[in-house]
Amino acid sequence: MTTTEIRPAPDTGGGAKDAARPVRWWSGRVSFRMHRRTALVSGGALLLGALLLLVSLCVGSYPVPVPDVARALFYGTGDRLAVHFVNQERLPQALLAILVGGALGMSGAIFQSVSRNALASPDVIGFNSGAATGAILVIVTFGGAAASVAAGAIVGGLVTALLVSVLASRGGLQGIRLVLIGLGVTAMLGSVNSYLLTRSSLNDAQNAHIWLVGTLNGRGWSSVQIMAVALVLLLPPVLLFGRRLRMMELGDDLATGLGVRVNRSRIVLTVLGIGLCGVAVASAGPIPFIALAAPQIAAMVGRSPGVSLVSAGAVGAGLLSAAHLASSQFFTALVWADRQVGWVRVVEESQRNNLLPVGVTTAVLGGAYLAWVLFKRRGTGTA
Repeated sequence: MTTTEIRPAPDTGGGAKDAARPVRWWSGRVSFRMHRRTALVSGGALLLGALLLLVSLCVGSYPVPVPDVARALFYGTGDRLAVHFVNQERLPQALLAILVGGALGMSGAIFQSVSRNALASPDVIGFNSGAATGAILVIVTFGGAAASVAAGAIVGGLVTALLVSVLASRGGLQGIRLVLIGLGVTAMLGSVNSYLLTRSSLNDAQNAHIWLVGTLNGRGWSSVQIMAVALVLLLPPVLLFGRRLRMMELGDDLATGLGVRVNRSRIVLTVLGIGLCGVAVASAGPIPFIALAAPQIAAMVGRSPGVSLVSAGAVGAGLLSAAHLASSQFFTALVWADRQVGWVRVVEESQRNNLLPVGVTTAVLGGAYLAWVLFKRRGTGTA
């Protein structure tokens, strides 16, 4: 029988060193290590995601107290409306926010580490736009069944990733070339998407536009199940090959000297990153900002050398959970504020007819974050 233990590394003294001291996990012949502060950041982000999930189950147009939420979750009893809102609407969307956010965070960490460029995230280098093009083609051509739209998004993302990788890998994969080519492909695909929308029927164009923004509204347990199965299949190889990222960040020559097959590892990690991004986009649409910012925030808060896939995924889950809660409560908060000044009618009609997509919230946050990063690095020559 195997046992699992958690033992800290030997104490070397010193407050700063204690924060960077690794924690080791092992079971049998499989082991990995994580810096203590990175582990704390990952645990804190997951705890934040769990708290936000609980809050999202309670608040909304039909508020549900915490005891009623517990009864609906564990026993399926209580007020019928409460059971419906908690189990059939709010819980699957909140769980999907955690799963999609985690997948996007890890995907962004993989691409940023492989390319050694902080801007090389799927939403910047064109993979999300390619997935959107595939989904729009399916909606316009075949009418847009959920499974076919998801398949079209995955295929579109894979084809775009292959095109960008081939164009950027001439003479060796370089981060700045990958970003520039990705931006060019994104612009081209944006034009293609706009053209497809103009040539489609009004109903198809409306469905495609809602999907293009990136939203968790209307998602049910089927989306959660697909996302969960995909992560179960992808996470083991991601974590296994993710151990080589730290060594690859030291440079190809040094990583090769340490026994890493650099080219093979880079190809496998790129495919895994595309898979994580593809299933996330297929489940919730092209949600921006999460893959770009989650790895950087995790590294900044954790003060860890290099990129940690676990902490990036945990921060991504927390970020998307917070954005989903803010999006779902935006019009509710606006109604409360407008009641103070007598604009209730206009805002209540907006609340009835629209649900703010989470992609809008993350895009606003992403723009503010990118502006802050550029302002912080002004005059350094690194922006």
